[in-house]
Amino acid sequence: QLVAAVANHGGIGSFGFAYSTPEKIYTDLITAQSLTGGPINANFFVFGPVCMPNDQIQEDAMQGLRSLGVDGVQSLTIPVEPFHPNLMEQLEPVWRARPAILSFHFGLPPEGVVEKAHRLGIAVGISATSLAEGLTIESANADFIVAQGIEAGGHRGQFDVQTKDEALSTLELITQLAKHCRIPIVAAGGIMNGTHIQNALAKGAQAAQMGTAFLCCDESGTPPSYRHYLMQKKDRPTTLTKAFSGRLARGIENTFTHTMQDQVTLPFPIQNTLTGPLRQWAVAQHDAEYQSLWAGTAYAQVRSMSTKDLMQQLRDEIAVQQ
Repeated sequence: QLVAAVANHGGIGSFGFAYSTPEKIYTDLITAQSLTGGPINANFFVFGPVCMPNDQIQEDAMQGLRSLGVDGVQSLTIPVEPFHPNLMEQLEPVWRARPAILSFHFGLPPEGVVEKAHRLGIAVGISATSLAEGLTIESANADFIVAQGIEAGGHRGQFDVQTKDEALSTLELITQLAKHCRIPIVAAGGIMNGTHIQNALAKGAQAAQMGTAFLCCDESGTPPSYRHYLMQKKDRPTTLTKAFSGRLARGIENTFTHTMQDQVTLPFPIQNTLTGPLRQWAVAQHDAEYQSLWAGTAYAQVRSMSTKDLMQQLRDEIAVQQ
């Protein structure tokens, strides 16, 4: 409903299909397409090779979670292979449903994917957190770069976590990319209103991608406890944590992120699978202290309204800036 509403009111509705099954991907795409004639984006994670660490690290990771001292950790078990979905299998329903856009996070998709998308009339975008990544994306024949600033909620899209994260702001990154890259740039990170959009366009972006701004829309599936923290706990800062998934992601600080700050974690996405039941337990308990409350640094500006009204407000705010 959210994807279709965005597409129906002048935007591009986007699905995050990181962990979804091919069956779920196909059903969601076809259902959304039945609700809108507007453009839809299907976004995927590019998972790197991952191995289970030794028994001691596994035990240390479990002990870290047990230190939370809540009932939700009692059912946690060490995951078994496969540790993540097969991307090529996930893409099969995309080739059938043919959304307008296909995008990727954490790196380039396997060889041949961009070319196949282009043959089917699907545009391809890939996230970058640095100029070097942006140039790599351009050389891979992608159609656009998603410039993810450090302010962004959710997972950092850095290609190689072994290298230093430049931690560029959205506007700093856009400025660098616009100077050196020829393909369009989509700004992402900390963008909550029309003024933010216009600032990004002024620096050289052609569009803006917004996630946190839509978390409290009527059509959003955000759990009530998560919504409550977005709307009522605005004095809490956001933090970058590996504790939920094994890879840095930005969300609202809570008991989980604080308690797990220095604990051992399993590699991404094994840690994500390990903590999944705990997060589901927390949602069922309406306890946001143990949920992954992904949100960008400017989440305090989130608005609770229909998607239609938010899209109109964004247009009005942009018009005032022009």
